[in-house]
Amino acid sequence: MRKMILPDIDDVALSQVLYALSDPVRLDVVRTLARDGEASCSVLDGGRPKSSMSHHFRVLRESGLVRTRHEGPSHMNELRRDDLDRRFPGLLDAVLAAGDAGPARRDG
Repeated sequence: MRKMILPDIDDVALSQVLYALSDPVRLDVVRTLARDGEASCSVLDGGRPKSSMSHHFRVLRESGLVRTRHEGPSHMNELRRDDLDRRFPGLLDAVLAAGDAGPARRDG
């Protein structure tokens, strides 16, 4: 099996994390992992094609948001919550809370 890339959290740039979270599919994966804990790719794919989900999981791993491990034929994913909270205190809480609030309103 191919080794999954997992950057050292101290090497992760804020711009990488924000880029990964800017996509609604990836944000949904992060929300699900934050709420439910570790899950397989098949649980997280939402019926989307495997090829596009492979891309999304790669972006999440390379940005430092998700750790993936092999468990038999499955890939199990977990949010690197402790690492991210140490590196960017409050970021995940803010992103997840903003996601629950719905779209931003523009007055004016």
